[in-house]
Amino acid sequence: MIVDSVSSPCRDGFQLAATLRRPASTRAERGLVIINCATGVAARYYRRYAEFLTEQGMAALTWDYRGVGDSRSESLRRRRIRWRDWGELDFDAVATWARARDPQGLVAAVGHSIGGFLPGFAEAAPRVDRYLTVGAQYAYWRDYAPRSRARLWIKWHLAMPALTALGGSFPGRRLGWLEELPAGVAYEWSVRGARMERSYPPDERAGVLARFAAVRSPIVAVAASDDEYATLSAVRRALSYYCSAERKCLSLSPEELGCAAIGHFSLFHVSRREPFWLATVSWLRDGVNPWPWALHLPPAPDSFADTRK
Repeated sequence: MIVDSVSSPCRDGFQLAATLRRPASTRAERGLVIINCATGVAARYYRRYAEFLTEQGMAALTWDYRGVGDSRSESLRRRRIRWRDWGELDFDAVATWARARDPQGLVAAVGHSIGGFLPGFAEAAPRVDRYLTVGAQYAYWRDYAPRSRARLWIKWHLAMPALTALGGSFPGRRLGWLEELPAGVAYEWSVRGARMERSYPPDERAGVLARFAAVRSPIVAVAASDDEYATLSAVRRALSYYCSAERKCLSLSPEELGCAAIGHFSLFHVSRREPFWLATVSWLRDGVNPWPWALHLPPAPDSFADTRK
């Protein structure tokens, strides 16, 4: 395996920090996988999964959003960063870089949590050949699991914005609640409603929806049956924005993966190397859904409010 540090420039001049892992022989390489982080999770969390993908003959690019991990260059109190920027500017730059690296080769993307939703903001998103999303949602609180809804609402929609207002950024690392987050990201998370686009000015909403609708790359969206954040309802709500793509929505249970629990984070633990990691290669490299028994219908046009509004 060869490991290279990569700097990916965004349209606004910001330089993202990324790491490219690839097979030792370029002849053995069978495509590139971009790995998008969850909110407040640094790229290093996905290192083992990236290394596994190189063992399967694929290059893997891990990278940090602006303001997080190795892409944090200054105090967050001086940075106005939104979730939307992570897609519109950051993922756009990464996807553009990946396609330029191999114009005719396979480029796939894995997105964890918000990392599976934000590609829709990017102009370059249609240039990715296929997507695998894991627990992808945008934190609409009514979609949280009923048993956890009150606790999660207090934590993320009451305590987080209050602490952010006091300190100018969300002190997640000091609290043991993920990484430190830019204020814009923390506020956007805390005020998300059923309709994502209503977080933005009215004159920008049609453009946001058009970006999502422009993505025609096939998507396999995985929900864990015991995920208190990304319930099946939350995953289907996020997937509904990709209205032009071929979409497969899947629900996996701990029993199906031979474990006691899955939750929101464990699918990227090394303990999930088999069977989950191995199964993802079938989709990412070969375009074959490895979980046909877990298939749920994709969002119907009237499953949620009309995405054009």
